[in-house]
Amino acid sequence: MSRMQEDIQYAGSDTRPPMLDRTDFESWQQRIRLYCLGKDNGENIMKSIKEGPFQMGTVSDVITGGTEGAVQQGPVRARVLNDLSAEEKERYKADIRATNILLQGIPKDIYSLINHYTDAKDIWENEERFLEGSELTKDDRESQLYDEFEHFRQIKGEGIQGYYVRFTKLINDMRNIKMTMSRMQLNSKFVNNMLPSEYIQY
Repeated sequence: MSRMQEDIQYAGSDTRPPMLDRTDFESWQQRIRLYCLGKDNGENIMKSIKEGPFQMGTVSDVITGGTEGAVQQGPVRARVLNDLSAEEKERYKADIRATNILLQGIPKDIYSLINHYTDAKDIWENEERFLEGSELTKDDRESQLYDEFEHFRQIKGEGIQGYYVRFTKLINDMRNIKMTMSRMQLNSKFVNNMLPSEYIQY
């Protein structure tokens, strides 16, 4: 499997942002970056997260009709959406999209702590602050993933695709912390833990 394919699988579903797993915050940040960059206007979405929201600024309208047709500047006012160039509008829209993506990717208990923030950069930085030091150690995480691997089974009524996606996510989580298993181990685990065909949805 190519690195690009791994990254795409690692990023998760295209329709919903990857949900934060508080035991692996760093991995979630990486998946969110990939998810954002895979969206239309993705670079601007990431810019909103890293640099903060687009600043509308001010403008002074040109007023004509003075003495002998002289051009005059009107009072300074805050710019509105209609004042923005096409490029600036894309940046403005990305701010809204970035905020939505981050808020949709966090569990309710964390959402309740940061839902008063409207800027993606503030949300991103406060998530980091809340979760800093709360992640499991690498050894704890490795032990947890080995346990998940050991007990991994196809669920009754689960289709082949759903089973494959769950298995791939588990393997990607293991690779992310440099856990290694032979291809034979992985293939055997996948094949030997499939349910008989009468229990599978097609």
